[in-house]
Amino acid sequence: MLENINDYSLEDLKKIKKQVDQAINTYKSRAMANARKELEKTAKSLGFSLSEIVAIAPVKSKVAAKYANPEDPSQTWTGRGRKPRWVEAFIQKGNTLKDLEI
Repeated sequence: MLENINDYSLEDLKKIKKQVDQAINTYKSRAMANARKELEKTAKSLGFSLSEIVAIAPVKSKVAAKYANPEDPSQTWTGRGRKPRWVEAFIQKGNTLKDLEI
């Protein structure tokens, strides 16, 4: 290994870093390829293809907005999760959530 890394110039350290980064990328690529081969082998032994096992989950559709800010209609809320600040402020003024319904 490197005897005393502090004795190297900045230029030499950058070269070493570049070589190390390349070596890491090569190692990761080989490891991923080996892992994929093993996974394909295991999947095949169980009667499946790897793509069947790791199929992408269906994309969830967006939920339609139920409420809109009367002062800025571009601000909407589905009614899920935490109430946005504009909803809280609207309610604190004595209005109801029903007043914001689209």
